Amino acid sequence: HGVKRHFSYLYHQENQTQFDLDKTLQAVIPKDPYGHELHIYRQDSDYFLTAVAVRYGATVLQNTRIQDIDIDDQGVDIRWSSTGDIQKGIRAHYVVDAGGYRSILAEKFGLREHSLQTHSRAIFTHMLDVPCYHRVSANKTDFGIPFRLSEGTLHHLFEGGWLWVIPFDNHACGTNPLCSVGLMLDPRIHPQPEKTSPEAEFYAFIDRFPTIQTQFHQAKPVRAWTRTGRIQYGAKRIVGERFCLLGHAAGFIDPLFSKGLYTALFSVSILADRLLSAHQTGDYSTEQFLAVEEMTQAFIQTNDRLIANAYKAFEHYPLWSAYSVLWLLGAYLELVKLTSARAQASQLPRSDRRKHYYDQVRSLKLVGGGFPAFDALAEQVYTILEQTDLDSKRAVEQATQQIYQLLVAVPWLPGPFRDVLNGKNHLPFNKIRPSLFKAEQGFLGNGQYREHFFGKTPLSFVIQFFVSEKARVMQQKFKWLSRQFDIAA
Repeated sequence: HGVKRHFSYLYHQENQTQFDLDKTLQAVIPKDPYGHELHIYRQDSDYFLTAVAVRYGATVLQNTRIQDIDIDDQGVDIRWSSTGDIQKGIRAHYVVDAGGYRSILAEKFGLREHSLQTHSRAIFTHMLDVPCYHRVSANKTDFGIPFRLSEGTLHHLFEGGWLWVIPFDNHACGTNPLCSVGLMLDPRIHPQPEKTSPEAEFYAFIDRFPTIQTQFHQAKPVRAWTRTGRIQYGAKRIVGERFCLLGHAAGFIDPLFSKGLYTALFSVSILADRLLSAHQTGDYSTEQFLAVEEMTQAFIQTNDRLIANAYKAFEHYPLWSAYSVLWLLGAYLELVKLTSARAQASQLPRSDRRKHYYDQVRSLKLVGGGFPAFDALAEQVYTILEQTDLDSKRAVEQATQQIYQLLVAVPWLPGPFRDVLNGKNHLPFNKIRPSLFKAEQGFLGNGQYREHFFGKTPLSFVIQFFVSEKARVMQQKFKWLSRQFDIAA
């Protein structure tokens, strides 16, 4: 895997080099208490997760095609084949379909939904010899950002789309030389050319942006290029009698804000809670799984609207600059709610923890931490963008100012986010500062904000929980390092 210390966004215009360093945003990911995030290489991580599942007792059937799934009041019959003929079957209490876009149950029950706002297609591959962007542009100091652009997920933004650069060898211990590269385009603005290969289209497109083209001048693809049509879809229903659609079987929008794994793993978590309860009671009815339905649909719909409006904002940098603070704030509040819910649950007797935690997080919608005031703010911002004539300079300027005024008036907007709103191009490297510990104006805030995110939890407990989490992570790292030394010895 690679390390992901930040999300960085560089804004480009056609036929212009990207040396306007002000058109940059680096959203630094907190290091404490859990450490920076990862660039996960799927074939390795999938192997690891499969091995863990086997260790816990799962039976894994490779190269096995499901022929049909029949559901009745008492259970589920699943029939499969490894040769093309129906050979075997199994009776189950419940079936979870994680089969992606071609989900068997979504097709069987006619559940596919395509009425979404986001409209994008993809061209992607893995490459070698993709240099750090600083080698073809200004250095980190000139950009004025805490980390090199290659130490995180780099997004090149332009009207009608964006391009990702995700290296897997961007730290001292990295052993994977590959880099994930993908181009996302709105086909209404950038239609697919006829009789052009995906590779030829990719290179022809980046030729419009001189600095991007220079970054890929010597890069070499190491797997076949993949090109898709429009990739957005959802599902009319997520759960039914004795079944659930999971992850990309339920829906997919666009990887712009890297929410895919969060959505999938949180769905797994909510579903596991409901399955454990159903196993105890014997009640596998649809009503027992409505929390999964509500949460999954909320995640899909929120992601769709968040990304669709981001694509609109890409047309004008000042508009994107103001809009980006909304998603930064939403992602921050989601993390605060997840962490505080777990902290509060940890204070309870073990038998009560799970129920308390899932009651706390049931209102989550991907961003915003389930805070009604954020939802209202986001609705206002989305409405402004959706009603703005992007071809009118005056209308865009007015929309930008309206969004700015809405955000600057938020009393619970953290100081670093306010600085970005006012022109700073990055979040700080060090998130810990004295102002966080101030009464009322500090991290816990006051009023409805404090009640929603922290309840009656005192600051002293928050600090204690943070320190204990940091110690737990450090202990895990120490154990890992000890194993490495043992292996070396």
